[in-house]
Amino acid sequence: MFKRILLFAATNILVIVTLSIVLRVLGIQPYLTAHGLNYGLLFAFCLLWGMGGAFISLGISRMMAKWTMGVKVIDPRSPGEFRDLVETVHSLAQKAGLPAMPEVGVYHSPDVNAFATGPSKSRSLVAVSTGLLQRMDRDQVEGVLGHEIAHIANGDMVTMTLIQGVINAFVMFFARIVAFAVSSALRGKDDRGGSFMLNFILITVFEIVFGILGFIVVAWFSRLREFRADRGGALYAGRAKMISALQQLQRTYGRAPEEEAQKGAALATLKISGKQGGLLSLMATHPPLELRIARLQEG
Repeated sequence: MFKRILLFAATNILVIVTLSIVLRVLGIQPYLTAHGLNYGLLFAFCLLWGMGGAFISLGISRMMAKWTMGVKVIDPRSPGEFRDLVETVHSLAQKAGLPAMPEVGVYHSPDVNAFATGPSKSRSLVAVSTGLLQRMDRDQVEGVLGHEIAHIANGDMVTMTLIQGVINAFVMFFARIVAFAVSSALRGKDDRGGSFMLNFILITVFEIVFGILGFIVVAWFSRLREFRADRGGALYAGRAKMISALQQLQRTYGRAPEEEAQKGAALATLKISGKQGGLLSLMATHPPLELRIARLQEG
């Protein structure tokens, strides 16, 4: 779980750091004047590039998922052994009122795993691991798929992208303010070249630090969206199937938590379960499984 969290955070931090480097190399700094920083221009600049970076990531999310996870998209015209999987996804998508059927994919992994991604409700992807198909029964698989379809129907990819974009903007904004203040305090009067390099290094360092803090905010929103997707999964697939799927996940990862903690995980996976309490719980993108099950059982 921790590796997955670090990967997720590093991806978003990498976006804004890369943008910053490109902007720095090109000399695009409209917010920097002879009198110091223009805070209005600085925030507009950061908002534009922060949101731009987030939506670039969203736009290529399906392609990146296929590339990084090795997802093989199933042809709905000749699904072969995965016919039931495709039909289930399409049936749930119709119940959810999606404007277009999601792509359905499978990737090889022993993890009991599934995720949904894509730039819009009309251009989405639902992928499941071979481990999930092997270790869950048909009703449990339907519960998992209902949860992922709910993510698409709720517009969670776009919502989380907007949140991440705003966080990126604030990260860039505060990193530049603090970096400018520190470099101004440390630089010598005639040390222009050194000041340029010092400011560049400080911006990068503060973007990483603030990016990690920003991820805590993103993770909090993500946990809220997971509860909502659970309710959607219960609505589309049935409450009993959704609860059964979560209970199976709890049994699967309750057997050998140390072993499972060492495994890598996927994008926006159903299985991630944050522990209650502690610092790591602040960075968990998913609530604890026992809490999710309790919420569904309460109705």
